[in-house]
Amino acid sequence: MSVIDRFLKYVSFDTSSCETSETVPSTPSQKVLGEFLVKELSAMGFENARMDAYGYVYATLPATPDCKYLKPLGLIAHMDTSSAVSGADIKAKIVTYSGGDLVLESGSVMSPAVYPSLNHYVGEELIVTDGTTLLGADDKAGIAEIISACEYFLQNPEVSHRAIQIAFTPDEEIGCGADHFDVEGFGAKEAYTVDGGELGEIEYENFNAASAKLTVHGLNVHPGSAKGIMKNAVLMANQFLSMLPPAETPAHTEGYEGFYHVCDFAGDETTATVSMIVRDHDRAKFEARKAFLCRLCDYLNGEWGEGRFELVLKDSYYNMKEIIDQNMGLVINADAAMRGAGVEPMTVPIRGGTDGARLSYMGIPCPNLSTGGANFHGVHEYIPVKSMHKMVEVLINLIAQP
Repeated sequence: MSVIDRFLKYVSFDTSSCETSETVPSTPSQKVLGEFLVKELSAMGFENARMDAYGYVYATLPATPDCKYLKPLGLIAHMDTSSAVSGADIKAKIVTYSGGDLVLESGSVMSPAVYPSLNHYVGEELIVTDGTTLLGADDKAGIAEIISACEYFLQNPEVSHRAIQIAFTPDEEIGCGADHFDVEGFGAKEAYTVDGGELGEIEYENFNAASAKLTVHGLNVHPGSAKGIMKNAVLMANQFLSMLPPAETPAHTEGYEGFYHVCDFAGDETTATVSMIVRDHDRAKFEARKAFLCRLCDYLNGEWGEGRFELVLKDSYYNMKEIIDQNMGLVINADAAMRGAGVEPMTVPIRGGTDGARLSYMGIPCPNLSTGGANFHGVHEYIPVKSMHKMVEVLINLIAQP
């Protein structure tokens, strides 16, 4: 089966994760794909293909006899897709992009004026949706590419290679992909996630990340007799938001620039809540951002009364660069594998996080590699056919490295 056929099969599974769920995995459909993958891996000849109680899929491509002395390498991708856009009943289609606006079956238009990356693929075949769902290249493309690369060695047993430990995780999109990862049982002490964007990307720097939950406690009375008494929680929360740096939001930042992002705001006169995320590549600036939010609350509690503003900060993950800097051989090897496949490597910072960011701090240094896809989490998500084939070549090169 080709990597394209494999990918098109995987995207037929709706595996949207759910941030408000209390189960693991967060949606039962992820285990449905997991069961399918275990059967496929077993039939192909992988050893110890299994899915655990949490929905994690593991398997081993054994080393050839002459390479058993080499350290195993891990390859990781995630099975879930973002819930930002529907992942159900995906109608994927291969089209040849001739340039200009690309009109999808629903009438939705993909324009290079909005998505300049399209200009790189004029004359190429692209896998797109009908414009009503996401595609699922994030990260079923990674799964398809990993399995297809390993398949090459199963079909060519004379080609020397180290042992490969693969893992497909649930719930990466909601930040839980490493929560129950079996670090000891995985069998590899270094790995790559294949969960990046356009072909050639090598990512080993990501945001330091925290969540912030603000609860504002107001005091409500009848508006007819409210003078000097009412403390309107909605207006108090708005005062907090008005004090955030207006240029330090996702819409005004890029590259290594950090931000404050307001995700949700709800409330009434009595109680208001604000959910935020805080991001910065630089650890000192990250800590300063959190300290700034605490100072805001202290100031406003001084104005409105102690305890009116209650802030809970929780760190989510840290910049893997601190770990990968001590394991730069992984980056050097990825660079060589890409060049060997005729792919120009691009080292770029991740304006987000991956399973690899957390796994790096759990004892498995884990840079991130491209899948070839673009416009993730939206109805205009696409992936070039050529890029998927090239990523299989890249992974074959990595697996065969001594």
